[in-house]
Amino acid sequence: MTGSENVSHMKWWGWGVEGVAFDHRDKPALAPFVLANVGLDIDRPGRPRKDFADLAVQDPLAPPDLLTSLQKAVGPDHVHVDAMQRVVHTYGKSLRDLLRLRVGDLPRVPDVVVYPVDEQEVVAVLDAILAADAVLIPFGGGSNIAGSLEPSAQEARPIVSLDTGRMNSVLDIDEQSGVARIQAGAQGPAIEEQLGLRGWTLGHFPDSFTHSTLGGWVATRSSGMQSDKYGDIADITRAVRVVQPGGTLVTRPVPSTSTGPSVREMVLGSEGRLGVITEVTVQVHRIPQERLILGYLFPTWEDGLEAMRAISESDAAPSVTRVSDARETAFSFATRKQSRGVQSLKSSALRKMLTRKGWDLSSMCLSFIGYEGSSTHVAAQRKAVRSIVKKHGGLGIGRGPGELYDQKKFDTPYIRDFLLDRGAVADVSETSAAWSELLPLYRHTVRAAGQAFDRIGVQGWIMCHLSHSYHSGACLYFTFAFKHGADAIAQYDEVKVAVQQSFMDRMATLSHHHAVGIEHARWLAQDISGPGVVMLEGVFAAVDPGQHLNPGTIVPWREPRG
Repeated sequence: MTGSENVSHMKWWGWGVEGVAFDHRDKPALAPFVLANVGLDIDRPGRPRKDFADLAVQDPLAPPDLLTSLQKAVGPDHVHVDAMQRVVHTYGKSLRDLLRLRVGDLPRVPDVVVYPVDEQEVVAVLDAILAADAVLIPFGGGSNIAGSLEPSAQEARPIVSLDTGRMNSVLDIDEQSGVARIQAGAQGPAIEEQLGLRGWTLGHFPDSFTHSTLGGWVATRSSGMQSDKYGDIADITRAVRVVQPGGTLVTRPVPSTSTGPSVREMVLGSEGRLGVITEVTVQVHRIPQERLILGYLFPTWEDGLEAMRAISESDAAPSVTRVSDARETAFSFATRKQSRGVQSLKSSALRKMLTRKGWDLSSMCLSFIGYEGSSTHVAAQRKAVRSIVKKHGGLGIGRGPGELYDQKKFDTPYIRDFLLDRGAVADVSETSAAWSELLPLYRHTVRAAGQAFDRIGVQGWIMCHLSHSYHSGACLYFTFAFKHGADAIAQYDEVKVAVQQSFMDRMATLSHHHAVGIEHARWLAQDISGPGVVMLEGVFAAVDPGQHLNPGTIVPWREPRG
C-alpha cells in the first residue's frame, strides 16, 4: 500500500521531476535555428526562477470540522495543508499555469490535499465535503494543459484537492476477454509495468505518459501515440466506477450496449464535473511479438498528408501514422545530436541523392510510421505502406529516425521549460478535422498565427504535424513559439486565440485530446452549439446541484444554488 509520502509529483514550477532537464549543448544546430527563427539566443544562461520560499501562499481556509472529517476518512497521515502540497495541486502544466507560477500568481490555492487509497475512502471524502459545503477537485498526475485543475478565484468555500496517487494498482485481468480493472490513479509506467508482468499492454502512450494517470486520461478523453492501432481512451475504456453525490455510478464492461444515452460516454471528458473516477475497466492486448517505427521522407507536406489519407483507407493497419510539415521537420533535424562517422556520411549522401532527384530540401517532410504484431503481419504491413509511400513520392529512410523518435517522444515538454527560462513562450494547440479540410485548416491556422505575431510585434514560429489518423480525418498538432516581452500572458493570448479561432473558422474542433478546461471553454458553444452547452449544464446540475465538483471547468462558473 502506497503512503502519500511516496506519491511523486512533478516540479512545482515546471514539467517532470527535479534533476531532469533539456540540454542543447550536444545539438549543435539548435542554437542557430532558434536564433534565426525566434530571435532568441539560447546559449545565454537562463533567468533565475523565483524561490518557493518567496511565494505568497494564502493560509488554508479549511475549518477544523472538515479537517477532522477528512482525517477520519483517509487517516491523519494522508491529509496535508502545507504550502508545497497545496501549490503543487493548484495548477496543471499549461503555458499559462507555468507563467503564473513563475511570478507567484496564486489568487486561490486548494486548502487541503487528501490521498484516499480506495473507493471507500473516496466516498467518505466526498461525504465530508458535501457536509461542509466545500469543493472537490480530482487530481491525477497534474499534467493537464487546459486549466482543468485550477480553483476558481471566486470560490469562497473550502477547496479540497483529491489526489488519486495511492490508487495505483491493476486489480484484475480477465485474460479470456482481454480486459483489465485498474485503479484510476495509476500512472502510465505503473500500468505498463504491472500489465507487462503478465504479458499484456494497454497501448496508450500520450506525450504525458510518464506523469499522467488512467483517471486523467478518461476525464480528458486522451489520445495516445499508437491510437491508430489501439484507439483513443474512449475506445479503450469499457466501464467506469465514479463516486458521485448520493451514490457510485457503475457501468458494466460489455463490448456494446443499447441502454439509452451512454453514461460511460458522459464520464469520458467530464474533467471531474460528474464525480471522482475510482476505477476503469479497459481493453488490453497481448504484447506484440514485434514493434517497429520507421522513418520516411516526403517531397512536400501535401504529399505527406495525402499518403496518410491513402494509408487510412487502405488495408494497411499501422500503429502510428505521423508526418511533420517542413517547419517541424527542420526543427527535428535541428534537435539531432552531432553526427559522426558513418551516420554523418549517410546523412550527407541522402541529401545529395534527394537533391539529384529534384527535391527542394526546404520543403521536405519527415514521417514516422509504426508497425506492431507478428513478424509476418509486420512484414505485410510494411510492404503495403511502402507501396503507398512510393506512390506519393516518398522514400523510406530506415530504423534510425524511428528509434530516435521512440527515445525522444516523452521529452518535448522539457524544451518548453528550457525556453521559458530564457524568455520565450512555446505552446501547443491540437485539433481534428475531416481529410478534405486538413490543408485549408493548416494554411488558415499558419496565416492566423503569423498575423498574430505581427500584431504583437514579435518574430514567431509555428509548425505542425499530423497524428492520429481516422477513417474520415486526422489530428493536426500545432506548436508555436516566440520571444516574449514584459506581458507574456497578454502576448500569448493573442496568438493562442488566433490559433483556436482558426480551428472554429475551418470546421475543426477546439481540442482533439487536451480537453476543454477553462483554457478552451470560450469556444465550446462554437464547437458543439448553444443547445449543446445547455445540455452539458443540465447534466452537471443534475449530478451536482450544489456545484461541489470542480466548478468552472468546461462550462462557466455559476453561483452555487441555494
